[in-house]
Amino acid sequence: MEAELKEMLSDLESLKRSLPDPSHHASIDKMQLRVQNLTNLSESAPVRRSKVKDMSAEVVDSNPYSRLMALQRMGIVQNYERIREFSVAIVGIGGVGSVAAEMLTRCGIGRLLLYDYDKVELANMNRLFFRPEQVGMTKTDAAVQTLSDINPDVSYTLNITTLQGFETFMSSLKNKTFCPSKEGSGVDLVLSCVDNYEARMVVNQACNELNQTWMESGVSEDAVSGHIQLLIPGETACFACAPPLVVASGVDERTLKREGVCAASLPTTMGVVAGLLVQNTLKYLLKFGHVSPYLGYNALKDFFPTMEMKPNPQCSNAACLERQKEYILAKPARDAAAKAKEKEEVLVMEGPVHDDNEWNISVVDDSELVTADVSSSDALPEGLVRELPSADEFQRPTSPEETTNPMDDLEDLRKQLDALNN
Repeated sequence: MEAELKEMLSDLESLKRSLPDPSHHASIDKMQLRVQNLTNLSESAPVRRSKVKDMSAEVVDSNPYSRLMALQRMGIVQNYERIREFSVAIVGIGGVGSVAAEMLTRCGIGRLLLYDYDKVELANMNRLFFRPEQVGMTKTDAAVQTLSDINPDVSYTLNITTLQGFETFMSSLKNKTFCPSKEGSGVDLVLSCVDNYEARMVVNQACNELNQTWMESGVSEDAVSGHIQLLIPGETACFACAPPLVVASGVDERTLKREGVCAASLPTTMGVVAGLLVQNTLKYLLKFGHVSPYLGYNALKDFFPTMEMKPNPQCSNAACLERQKEYILAKPARDAAAKAKEKEEVLVMEGPVHDDNEWNISVVDDSELVTADVSSSDALPEGLVRELPSADEFQRPTSPEETTNPMDDLEDLRKQLDALNN
């Protein structure tokens, strides 16, 4: 880009010299000034690394994925490179959503769908990710600007949508351009990082209709507690199965806000919740560890409560009830698949632990150990004997019964003294 701009400046200068009429020079001067400004911006812009075709485990300073691929080498993840196959939608690019997007970008996720309608404000600077020079930009544009510099290998799709754009939201989730063979929606997971219950109910409705697994997150208004929750339609409670009081009572939460009063916000709490959310996301997508159904965070007491929430058979959401029926009907097939997988794991465990043994390390049973031949290592010249036993000779400890009683020795001494006196 920089070389092309300099070449353009040179061409404009040549054109200027070739024009006999000086009256035309003014317009060329303006064009030269604009190109020069673009050149200056290009020189001051951060240098973006080139794309990496394949993830490598090679440990070199120039490999952005070496420390991630180490998870595979250490046996934590079976195939980390699969992360490039996954597509994750993040609804709400605020204090939690923006940080979650950055973490997934650094992890090398395949595609991110970003949803928000708001713009960056100075009031957002107390939190992470956004920068002052991005004020006035849409949060989605500002996010992609930063994320693309961090990892150009990730594909980004921007969506500026509101609560009223439900059908647009649904159609974007159903788009299978990135993964045509995927059943259901076009994404592998939806992360809800919104800051109001109405938006959560919209995400809940869409995911119930699409049978889409999603994770919900939130931070309290006093900024000292938060939570994450896994929601699998039909298997776990949806957001309407056990709604908060505000939702259950039907009160418009916007009427509860007072002018001049805003919720508190701490970048620390936002960062912790975003970290828990992305950690759960990685475990869910890459199939390692325990995926938490619900994990809370109380910053004042450093308390992390967990629990499981079953679906409500009397849920008010019709799509949720439909998913519950499907889950119950599919139970026999699920149980059969689980048994088959268990048998497969047993067969794998019975096989060799390591296919290769570069260092020729072997493990033997203690019962097979043979006492080392003393003559080969500790042999003495002919005619010499050991005064003390060698370390290889087993010395049986004396039993308590074999130990001489000191009272018996005293009695013998007394008898000997009496005999001398007589």
